[in-house]
Amino acid sequence: MASLRAVLFGLVLTATYLPGDGGIHGQLLKNNGFQGDNPGLAAYKAVGDTSLSQDTSNPLSSAITSSLKVSAPSNATGSVGFANTGYAGVPVLATQYTNSFWMKGKYSGTVTLRLVGTSSGNVYASHDITVASTDSKFTYYNTSFTSQASPDGNNEWQLLFDGSKVAGSSLNFALVQLFPPTFRSRPNGLRNDVASFVEALKPSFLRFPGGNNLYDSLAHGDKRIGPVQDRPGRQGDWSYPNTDALGLDEYFYWCEDMAMEPVLAVWAGLSLNGGGIVSGSALDPYVDDILNELEYVLGDQSTAGGRLRANNGRVDPWPVKYVEVGNEDNLSGGCSSYALRFTQIYDAIHATYPDLTIIASTTEASCLPSSLPEGVVTDMHHYLEPDQFVASFNEWDNWPRTHPILVGEYASTNNNDGSQVYWSYVQGSCSEAVYMIGMERNSDIVKMASFAPLMEHFDLAEWSPDLMGLDSSPESITGSTSYYVQKMFSTNRGSTILPVESSEGFGPLYWVASASDSAYFVKLANYGESTQTVTINVDGTTSGTLQMLSGPAEASNRPHAMSVTTQTTSVSGDGTYTVTMPAWAVAVLAVS
Repeated sequence: MASLRAVLFGLVLTATYLPGDGGIHGQLLKNNGFQGDNPGLAAYKAVGDTSLSQDTSNPLSSAITSSLKVSAPSNATGSVGFANTGYAGVPVLATQYTNSFWMKGKYSGTVTLRLVGTSSGNVYASHDITVASTDSKFTYYNTSFTSQASPDGNNEWQLLFDGSKVAGSSLNFALVQLFPPTFRSRPNGLRNDVASFVEALKPSFLRFPGGNNLYDSLAHGDKRIGPVQDRPGRQGDWSYPNTDALGLDEYFYWCEDMAMEPVLAVWAGLSLNGGGIVSGSALDPYVDDILNELEYVLGDQSTAGGRLRANNGRVDPWPVKYVEVGNEDNLSGGCSSYALRFTQIYDAIHATYPDLTIIASTTEASCLPSSLPEGVVTDMHHYLEPDQFVASFNEWDNWPRTHPILVGEYASTNNNDGSQVYWSYVQGSCSEAVYMIGMERNSDIVKMASFAPLMEHFDLAEWSPDLMGLDSSPESITGSTSYYVQKMFSTNRGSTILPVESSEGFGPLYWVASASDSAYFVKLANYGESTQTVTINVDGTTSGTLQMLSGPAEASNRPHAMSVTTQTTSVSGDGTYTVTMPAWAVAVLAVS
């Protein structure tokens, strides 16, 4: 068997609720820009004797077209204001927060910023700043303060002012922002604790802005770049709005900070939820927008896009090698037109950027051009029952080697009886491991693979299971059983796949071996109810580690109730290692 490069395990942002807003992006206050189709006063409430309204007559900018109007009655006294309850609560940790807001209206004096328990009334942080606001324009204020930790997530952020100074009048506030520490201290960055949990996976690539997060004005890059007050946001394909504060450059910084390969997805004319298909000459303006986006990403400062990127703080072009055209264009009625749409977009990109690798959003031959250009990668998505994943172990063994494969989304989302899974569980994660072993054995053709979706907010989820999740309470970041399988496989990667001589065939035990310059790795999965014992001979090795995840078939990890994690033990020997695999176990032997 020839030595093959190991498959790259990565991340994809797709249909899950709030992969950015309220999740990995650091900004904690919900509805801060009144974005989306019908935001109303979601997450806002009055504090003291005030009344709140969404004010379209006082926009912050052409993008943020509403502000919060806080009105005080003529007899107002004492501290009054408003609160924002965040994404089902505000995470209040023992850390430093950065806080900013825009303010308009006649007011000079003290404004108090607080983090408060909504039910308890406990004040965890209180910080005064002096402002001098006028009614002629919005003024920007930015500050920071340190908080004590709350025992739960039932918290809110408050802004208070002297009601007597505003009695019978009103003040307007826009784009309030609250950040805990961010990953790599990036402005407008990722939430550090969440991003660090993701980084522990050592992902190789990030496909963004996701699958169903593509939308028909995606390629208008100027709506997702620059100052956040210039980003209008949008109503997403699911029921929630996207602020796009996690925008184009932020995705690229994320990739840079985690040493991931960026895989940039562009809209290809297919709209979900009955939105129809744009094709032929009607697609031309969107193709132009894709080229404008790529000029922004890749152009030097002699180009308009490159100059704009530099003005936004990034002088060097972003190191993009992969562009995916669309998402799941084999679905939602997109198959019959995708070959033409793909070709139209491919030809335009390839003519200007011939070194880019283009990814088609499906592997289905009936949806693709009859003669797919050389080097094009095709994308396969699998959401299956556990037994179906195991049955697909050898899916790639006899697959044509004409084009590389991205398995862009996969997860065990249903039980074997067809019922939907809410929490990833051991048997399902074990089946994913079997499929991953099959992919790694075929990494001459399967070049990249990513579990999907990445993340959910447990109190706001619209898709489960996800690789990981959180809520607004302390220590809520939870890795699913699949998270730990992904972590084992991703952090124990050889540079080549090795042949294995075996006395037994596959099933219920499955395996693959690889090597790096300094170590050998054997990945194992026991998809069965009985313990399996295997003797592994790796000549020339003497010691290493055995990482294993196992448990009852139906065991899951849940918020604040982690029951299944990876256990690591040391091993030693003269090149021979005996590994006992309990029922429904996944393991990695790493020896040197």
